[in-house]
Formats: sequence, C-alpha cells, structure tokens
Amino acid sequence: MKTKILLIYTGGTIGMAKDYETQSLKPFDFENLLKHIPELSLIDSEISFTGFQNPIDSSDMNPDHWVELAKIIEKNYHVYDGFVVLHGTDTMAYSASAISFMLSGLQKPVIFTGSQLPVGDLRTDAKENLITSIHFASLQENGKPSIREVCIYFEYKLLRANRTTKISAENFDAFASPDYPDLGESGIRLDVRTNVLRVEDESVDFSINTNLNSNLGLMKIFPGMSRSFIENIFATQNMKVMIIEAFGSGNIFSFDWFKELLRKKAEKGLLFIVNTQCAGGMVEIGRYETSEIFKEIGAINGFDLTTEASVAKTIHLLGQNLSSEEFKSQYEKDLRGELTYLKQY
Repeated sequence: MKTKILLIYTGGTIGMAKDYETQSLKPFDFENLLKHIPELSLIDSEISFTGFQNPIDSSDMNPDHWVELAKIIEKNYHVYDGFVVLHGTDTMAYSASAISFMLSGLQKPVIFTGSQLPVGDLRTDAKENLITSIHFASLQENGKPSIREVCIYFEYKLLRANRTTKISAENFDAFASPDYPDLGESGIRLDVRTNVLRVEDESVDFSINTNLNSNLGLMKIFPGMSRSFIENIFATQNMKVMIIEAFGSGNIFSFDWFKELLRKKAEKGLLFIVNTQCAGGMVEIGRYETSEIFKEIGAINGFDLTTEASVAKTIHLLGQNLSSEEFKSQYEKDLRGELTYLKQY
C-alpha cells in the first residue's frame, strides 16, 4: 500500500517560480508541481497539497502562523502517513522548533524543507530537497513510520528540528545541528540513524497545544554595552522572560550596577534564561565566578539549546500559565529532544 504524504506550503523561495521574461519570482501553483518536478511521479507515494491561504515570506512568520500550521497537521493527521512542510529558510528553524513543542504524541514524520534558489532556477536545490524530504517522510518499518518527530531536511542532511540553526545565507548547505548528531543522510541510499531518533510514548494520543505567549526578550551581550541601553531593554512593559545570550559557558560582565539590576528584576518576578553565544557547548552556571550572579538569582539554564529552540520553547511554556517554579522545571527538562542535560556546579 502506498504511503500518503501531505505537502504543506507556507511560503518561501521553494514555492516560487522564476519568470524568465521579467526575471521576477512569482508564487508557484502546486497543482502543476509534477510539470516542474516530473521526478515526483517516480515516488511510490500518494502526494497531496495544501497550505496557507495567503503564503508569506518567512521573515513575516509569527506564532499565529505556527498555530495555523499546527491546525493543518491536526486536521489531516489521521489521513496521511507523513507531512512535508515547505517553508522559507530565514525562520525555518524557529517554526520547526515551535511545532515540535506544539505537537504531543507525534507518531509520524513532520519534515520541514525549503531551498536557497527557486524551483524554476537551472541550479536550484529545491528539487533535491523536496524529493528527498518526501522519501524520508515515506519510510516505513513494520508498517510504522521510521521517523516520528519534527525534522528539517536540507542539502543531504536530516536534522532534528529543535537542534537546528541556519548557518549560511549563501550556501546550499544552509543548516547545521551543532550539538546533536544528524538523524539521517541522503547518499546512494537514505541512511536513517535509528539510534539518535526520538520515539514518543505510543500510549500518548496525538494532540496540539496552541496556547502561546510571546512576552519575552532576547539580549545578546557584547563588550562595551551601555548601561542606558541595558536599562531600557529591561524596562520593556509586560515582559515575563528575558533570554540572555552570555559569553562562553554562561559568563557575564561583573559590574555592580548590572548585578543589582538583575537582582531587582528577579525580585519583581522577571525570569532569566541563560544561553551561550557559542555554536557548540553549553551553559554551566556557577562554573566560573562571572556566572555566580545567575546562580544567585535562580536563573534558568539553557544548557545547549539553540537560540531558535530557546525562543520557541519559551513562547510555548509562557502560554501554559505556569508558576515560576513550574516554568523553570519544564524549561530545564528535555521535552522533545531539544537539550542535553548536564549537572551543574
């Protein structure tokens, strides 16, 4: 029996075709997809198409669009064996991370992909990315999908969605998973590394959680930051969480005024999350003296979360109306394979 795969188009370069007379890019009609990518007819799957009524540039993607996407998956979950989400590359890692947290009991593949060049371009990467994403989504073993998590496929690599970050705006090899092994690779054969795949408890029914709250801030520190700039950021109204991208393993400058500002904001209920700016490695609060202030105010450890996963996880957890203690407990817990826990000093 053929597997049934649903393509969901949200927008982005992969859904654009070049008008060679004007050299402009125009939205692609997916009903004519086989005309542009005839190789799809060779795939032993039934492929259907749907998407946003008004496709968007991924730079305009926001939590409302994540909800729309989650609802499309929920509506079609029991009809299809797998899902391939076509998405612009700029915010793909944010959206894919968010969807990973919004879907519970997932027992089917949800694979995000896109392209750096439009499908009609002579040198496009769209064809390979789309065809192989469908192949990965179609893989079955003993009548069950081989992949049962949210992924990103790009340039021969299958990556866990919430471990992925965009690393290049120019190269076809645009995404990487700095702190977790690739889930699979496309070569002569499709290689799926089952030992690193995530498997949800099969007793948990599939459901979506669309309660999101984006009252958070993100601050990347740098040498020479002015006091007025930092104080203005912390004066933002209704902010419930501040994510600080610190140096190294969670280090910060040790100015007395800054420490006092952190203490006052923490006393008023602002939650602090500490991430590292480094592409690899993780936060270890208390390892060095310059991170002691975070330990003092009870800051939340971001471990090795990517920026994209950190933002998406925060928006998801803020939507659950948790107490500060519950939020910290859930944030520091591995919910969807997004972090590596390390005992702190």
